[in-house]
Amino acid sequence: MVTALPRIGCRALRAAIAALIALGLLLWWLLSMGGAPSPGGRVTLATGVPTGVYARYGELLKQDLSSDMPGVDLRLTRSEGSIDNLRQLTSGRAEFTIATADAVATYQMQGEPGADRLRACARLYDDYLQLVVPKGSTVRSAKELRGLRVGVGTDGSGVQLITRRLLEAAGLDFDRDVEPVRAGIDRMPGLLEHGRLDAFFWSGGLPTGALQQLAKRFPVRLVQLGDLVEPLHRQGERTRYYRAAVMPADAYPRVQDGQAVKTIAVANLLVTMDGEDAALTEGVTRALIRSRDGIGRAVHAAQKVDLRTAVFTDPLALHEGARRYYVSEKP
Repeated sequence: MVTALPRIGCRALRAAIAALIALGLLLWWLLSMGGAPSPGGRVTLATGVPTGVYARYGELLKQDLSSDMPGVDLRLTRSEGSIDNLRQLTSGRAEFTIATADAVATYQMQGEPGADRLRACARLYDDYLQLVVPKGSTVRSAKELRGLRVGVGTDGSGVQLITRRLLEAAGLDFDRDVEPVRAGIDRMPGLLEHGRLDAFFWSGGLPTGALQQLAKRFPVRLVQLGDLVEPLHRQGERTRYYRAAVMPADAYPRVQDGQAVKTIAVANLLVTMDGEDAALTEGVTRALIRSRDGIGRAVHAAQKVDLRTAVFTDPLALHEGARRYYVSEKP
């Protein structure tokens, strides 16, 4: 025999049903509005030296991110370059950073702390290696730097990483055959201008503002590096991320006299950690891709960021949040 529920039990049951209906309506509303609420809070992006492309790129991305995700307070920190950026990221001092593919691979091969947890959001633009000398210099190849004072980038920079490998490819010992000056792009142009350097290496997007400004004050020339591609690749696995490239004649009109320059290029990646919030990472990746044209007007290298190539982030796997974004953009 079925007995009627107590009156208090009926009221509780009706309240529970009403709560479930309300919860269902809330979930339906959130899904119709695009899912969970937009991420918020303070987020740090490690960039580079103030006069480098990384720093300028970060400044412009911050502006675009504030429109796409107004709840996110993006803070920019300076660094010495790619290796330093990765250390900031894996130590928890930054949530996102930019680093060259060769620096990431080296960080992994050396088994640095947190290297196995690195993930990529996107492939960005290529860095071009630039060997800068006074216009009257007799140096026509890196092989002719023996005995000279050479700016090699700061310790912890991607510039110094590739410079060491390039000098080896040129048959020169970093410590014995040149006088290495450990300075970044914020100092090297001034040192060259005032006669305290004979040459300097820089690896960055085209054009780099610090070199443009130097050329307005002091006549300089770019030295070709095309003759080092094959000996560089003979160094093995660690150099497979470098490719032959050509700096177009209009990259630095004051410097190149209408001539293209053979050199070497390496890809930049936007990097995060595997445990970073997926919604935040998806939003940052979306803002990055959508901001290409706007950033590209100020940083020409950013025009190379492309949805079709952004997913090729070797040696890193894509972060789950970035993968979600790319899947959502498929036709």
